[in-house]
Amino acid sequence: MQEERTPEIGKGRPRGPDLVDGRKGPLPLAAIESSEEMRLLTKVGEFDRVLGGGVVTGSVTLVGGDPGIGKTTLLLQILPQLADGSEQVLYVSGEESPRQIKMRCERLGIQSHALLILPETNLEEILKTASETAPAALVIDSIQTTFSSHLTSAPGSVSQVQEVAAQVMFFAKRSGTPAFLIGHVTKDGAIAGPRTLEHIVDTVLYFEGEKGHAYRILRAVKNRFGSTNEIGVFEMTDAGLQEVSNPSAWFLSERPQKATGSVVVASLEGTRPILVELQALVSPTTFAMPRRMANGVEANRVALLVAVMEKRMGLNLAGQDIYVNVVGGLQIDEPALDLGIVAAVTSSLRNRPIAPTTVVFGEVGLGGEVRAVGQAEIRLREAAKMGFQRCLLPERNILKMPPIESLELLGVSEVGEALHAIFS
Repeated sequence: MQEERTPEIGKGRPRGPDLVDGRKGPLPLAAIESSEEMRLLTKVGEFDRVLGGGVVTGSVTLVGGDPGIGKTTLLLQILPQLADGSEQVLYVSGEESPRQIKMRCERLGIQSHALLILPETNLEEILKTASETAPAALVIDSIQTTFSSHLTSAPGSVSQVQEVAAQVMFFAKRSGTPAFLIGHVTKDGAIAGPRTLEHIVDTVLYFEGEKGHAYRILRAVKNRFGSTNEIGVFEMTDAGLQEVSNPSAWFLSERPQKATGSVVVASLEGTRPILVELQALVSPTTFAMPRRMANGVEANRVALLVAVMEKRMGLNLAGQDIYVNVVGGLQIDEPALDLGIVAAVTSSLRNRPIAPTTVVFGEVGLGGEVRAVGQAEIRLREAAKMGFQRCLLPERNILKMPPIESLELLGVSEVGEALHAIFS
């Protein structure tokens, strides 16, 4: 059973001003005027990158993440940047008192007079205040604590969360005010109350990171105004979140130089190339069935590549436990890591380190062939910028590749050839 609000006659989503000659009903595509969305810059480059170039006016953005990950800190830092001149921005808090928010702002060094704090959980009062103050941006923290008096169900229920999100969306579209909703996540990592919110809002952002690490990753899961493959990297400090403009240097900062089972792989997140360290540990098993564990990559992919190594290269891995880890806690799904996984596992098995100035990438097929990957030139230029001198890549990628200064390119077509080039 789910409680729903009975719609009043004549109410519904308001029609926008995009009518042609006052006509209603379906319109031919050619008759609709196209224009770029107006965007507001937050002056936080990593945040603007994830949104696709800034905050679109009238958009609704849902920000999710684990408790204590930094969602409130992030929005408190960017919110005053959206106020221009005499404009004000409104932060609605349903969980913290104004005094607590004041203490947090003092710690973060935020002294903006344009930031208005409203401790309120009633949706109708929130929208009334927002209509009166006409803020440049609105933040509701959190959507699970906000309720509509038109429904009798408890705050945080599916019907309440859905109704609150819909009404905030109507307000944002009518007024052109960008709105941000903070949402809690459940144990399995989904935004609590539902995935029913994801079709209502324009953008869904997930704030990820381990509490034991200083880094935080902002990832777009849905974005109607930009790519869903972009990520933003932040570092949590005593003074709040700081941008990490060079993630490759950050993730490689503690890399051991002569350790076996360690290799650098050129990955791509959206349009951003990132060099990450991939580690593998191979050790004799004490169990009847050897372990295959992976952190940061799909475990099934690791098992598939191990089977390819056994069948195509004749390596005996049946009696070995294999552990694979992407350093820094990144979660990478693209197939360009395949060749790096094979190289790291072989390095640990043979107890031979890989040269620290070597970077690899490429997809490995079931036949042992090394397949081409996309955006190879961007990956190579990032590797050259970071001081790497040698790169192993698919032979098909190297055919159309212009020469890159200070970087030796080795094209390989199958796994055995790649490992011979790495360990020769």
